[in-house]
Amino acid sequence: MSPIKQASLRLDSRVGRLYERPSGQRARRSGSRMIIAIDGPAASGKGTIARRIAAHYRLPHLDTGLLYRATAAALIAEDRDLYDEAAAVAVARGLGLTDFNDATLRTRQMGEAASVVAAMPRVRAALIEAQRAFAARPGGAVIDGRDIGTVICPDAEVKIFVTASAAARAQRRALELVQHGERADYNAILADIIRRDARDSNRSVAPLRPADDAMTLDTTHLGIEAASAEALRIIEAARTRV
Repeated sequence: MSPIKQASLRLDSRVGRLYERPSGQRARRSGSRMIIAIDGPAASGKGTIARRIAAHYRLPHLDTGLLYRATAAALIAEDRDLYDEAAAVAVARGLGLTDFNDATLRTRQMGEAASVVAAMPRVRAALIEAQRAFAARPGGAVIDGRDIGTVICPDAEVKIFVTASAAARAQRRALELVQHGERADYNAILADIIRRDARDSNRSVAPLRPADDAMTLDTTHLGIEAASAEALRIIEAARTRV
């Protein structure tokens, strides 16, 4: 068994353990399921908003982007061709979420690599059922990604599409790098974001787009506190209609 295999956690049986709801805590809608789907492009703020929403409602949270980042990371670690779809499918089926350092998976370079892997139809097919199984847990879940409201959970009670201008998202990424003591080339980051947006939006399977019934949350001019508050308002408004 390869080192990557040994370091991995099989998605079908153990992914949920990484995102378990804290002991003794329950979703507010006791006895029913509430699935909150949060989609959006890179650096829109959807991940931070999703984590805050999950904590607020005491629901488990899954960042589906980590699945594709982990798949890409495994390919790179094994010195495999990032564009080899067969190899990527094999990794996706065998790895699920990989037990890497979270900081490694969240680098700008790994995000770009994940975007390449995520465009492969067979890789997405290999991961789709595990994501749906996570959403089907008792009580529900908060799931963020790029195709949650359109493909993974089209019947989710609440769907939010978080977006922001490419310029604003590039500025956020640059600031994050500076805060971590790294150099930040704004123009290079902006080019990466525009390239990823194009790849994610134009892929043949599960392209990035808002679900027809999703509420759009533009965070271009919002701080994270205001953006999270607006997301909560959207969710509460949706719950009163259920």
